[in-house]
Amino acid sequence: MAAMEIEFKFHIPADRLKSVEAALRRGTVVRTRLQARYFDTADQALAAQGIVLRLRKEGRRWVQTVKATGDNALHRLEHNVDLGATAAANASPAIDPQRHQGTPVGERLAKVLGESGAPLVERQSTDIVRLTRDVRVAGLGGAVVELALDVGKVVAHAGTPEECASPVCELELELKRGDVQGLVSLAHRWSQQHGLWFSTVSKAERGARLLAGLDVVPAVKAEAPRFIADKNSKPDGRAVQQAVVASCLAQMLPNAGEIAAGSTDEEHIHQLRIGIRRLRTALRELAGLDADSGRFDAAGWEPPLVEAFRALGALRDREQVVKLAQPQLREAGGPEFDPLAGDDAASAQVQAAGDVVRAPAFQSVLVSLIGFTAATTAPAEGAEPKTGDVRRLLRKRLQRLHKQTVRDGERFETLPTESQHRVRKRLKRLRYLAEFVAPLFGDADGDASSAAERYLKRLRPAQDALGIFNDEAVALALYREATQRDGRAWFAVGWFSARHAAGAKACRKALAKIEEAPRFWAKAR
Repeated sequence: MAAMEIEFKFHIPADRLKSVEAALRRGTVVRTRLQARYFDTADQALAAQGIVLRLRKEGRRWVQTVKATGDNALHRLEHNVDLGATAAANASPAIDPQRHQGTPVGERLAKVLGESGAPLVERQSTDIVRLTRDVRVAGLGGAVVELALDVGKVVAHAGTPEECASPVCELELELKRGDVQGLVSLAHRWSQQHGLWFSTVSKAERGARLLAGLDVVPAVKAEAPRFIADKNSKPDGRAVQQAVVASCLAQMLPNAGEIAAGSTDEEHIHQLRIGIRRLRTALRELAGLDADSGRFDAAGWEPPLVEAFRALGALRDREQVVKLAQPQLREAGGPEFDPLAGDDAASAQVQAAGDVVRAPAFQSVLVSLIGFTAATTAPAEGAEPKTGDVRRLLRKRLQRLHKQTVRDGERFETLPTESQHRVRKRLKRLRYLAEFVAPLFGDADGDASSAAERYLKRLRPAQDALGIFNDEAVALALYREATQRDGRAWFAVGWFSARHAAGAKACRKALAKIEEAPRFWAKAR
């Protein structure tokens, strides 16, 4: 059976497991023991391409499954083959990739294995007790959602006699039929009632981490949106919005999941903030592309994103600025001291990163945004703007941001501090919007990637100059505040104050170079 699986998966904190199980048992549940064996090449060629191949014993029957990443955070390609029961209680069938031949995910599997040329080996296994219950969501397209509570462990087969295991405690909600909004509604309810957080880490990935000896994985960086359209046309307004939001979530969700699970890695926090800033750009600049504006709820989605962005910034920015400033001050002959020492009031206002990400409002907006990327319901006939209208709107917005940035650059040195900060934010929006929509301005024989890259290259000196200027402005404010606790901070105040005018001039010159940048959106292609 081939399918496109649509599901949410939430991590359950240990102290919430009993309440989740009790809530699940308010209806008829089915208990199943799932024992699975996961296969890959020795060099993990399948994992590198987001593919999972497993044999799983469900009750007395064996099922072979291949999964692969789909178009967004909710979609996964999947194909299952029921192999029946084996004669011997402890025996399992042999793995055979050919069983998935002729399916989209099977073709992807065959391609990777063919390129690798390496044999399959068992890499890990799971032993899970699953409780399932089907829930009909009233009033939302007759949606039926399967709730699955999984409790157990993942075991890595690292060739050592010692068991290397990781606990599993998660709730999956999978859409069986009906409208995806029914799935979203139920996900909202369960995550909010039980304090759950969205997780992108599969059981196969847990095993891979065990084998690699990793507690956390590297931060996920931004990737370009993947637009899907007919070869003879461009995506419509809704498709553009969904693809861009999905691109932002692809960066945000893995980093948010790591932070929620306890990571304090600076890069996870940094990349999550970049993802939030990109998403806020999308919400602001892509509004109105779809005439059915109620589905693109920018006003409702943005407040929790702003709150999380600021809270994570308060956590990261002060320490990051000090880390950058102290070597400069040391080289300039400044006194050694910690400007953050004794700042108990500021420390008390800083939330732990995990608390920020696990906050119900932030988790709720993630659920809504993921649901938006998966929605397939078409608006009323005639409501969707034509592709040409979409590009016209985007062209106007790119041009407006470009002109505003150039105009403000000409008078940058005379702008108030807050207005200078807005120039930097506007330049970021210009950059992100250009990155998002560049493929939409290609011609029939190619795309706009080269022209867009030339344009983006002209933005980089201004980005760098404004970044340095902003860091020094933050540092100046921080050290000025520190003078109330330690007189040695006055050296830094004087040093950064003396640099301010030169920094503003450098920003003005860098921004001036943007004016003549070749605009890839300038005319219809």
